[in-house]
Amino acid sequence: MDNAFKDQPLKGKVAFIAGASSGINLGIAQHFATNGAKVAIISRSHEKIIAAAETVEGGIGMAADVRDYESVDKALATTVEQFGKVDIVVSGAAGNFVAPALGMSSNGFKTVVDIDLIGTFNVLRASFQYLNRPGASLMSITAPQAHNPSMFQAHVCAAKAGINMLTQCLAMEWGPAGVRVNAISPGPIADTEGMARLAPTPEMEAAVKASVAMRGYGEKRDVADVAMYLATENARYITGTIIDCDGGTKLGNASGDALGEFA
Repeated sequence: MDNAFKDQPLKGKVAFIAGASSGINLGIAQHFATNGAKVAIISRSHEKIIAAAETVEGGIGMAADVRDYESVDKALATTVEQFGKVDIVVSGAAGNFVAPALGMSSNGFKTVVDIDLIGTFNVLRASFQYLNRPGASLMSITAPQAHNPSMFQAHVCAAKAGINMLTQCLAMEWGPAGVRVNAISPGPIADTEGMARLAPTPEMEAAVKASVAMRGYGEKRDVADVAMYLATENARYITGTIIDCDGGTKLGNASGDALGEFA
């Protein structure tokens, strides 16, 4: 069997990544480009996405709001015009803020659902006609909140749970066309806006790290490596799967010291 993890494993592939002006998704874009892919990235802010594209080797950046289906479709059409049909799609645009349900407006709840869930549907649905089929790999960025109820995160929990179910439904519907649909669920990842909001103080950061089995934050590269695996032929029989890249976050509270004197 050929090893897909050779030099430039994504050479000749075209990738479209949403929500990539910073953080995890930009890290994925940079990793894909370094490994041979032609990469197009989108985000709402024109200034931020153009600056981000300059850090992606050979990449292009376009301003598009994932809540606006037509703008996403236009960005995909431009990607195909410049690079050819799309082989890899990553939908990672997300919104979050910390608030109790009683302290959250209906519009605030709707905004997160619109960006995370509706945005994911828009990106994946709009991409279908532009895909290089069979063989295309689609993936979304979800979160542990999809299955871990969390106080002050009702909006995110609802949106991410929707992404997980959407991933599995589309995998079933689009599998016959040779399209794989998966999702990645990152745990706490260092140097991201999400963790800056969820754990803004050293004390809160320490508490988060203590609750993770691996006792620390992951790196953007950790998620990018999972994304690259899903993008290659090594994952050709994997679809409808949610891959946890979370250091054991999904396992629940791991703050105890199970090793004790044996550590």
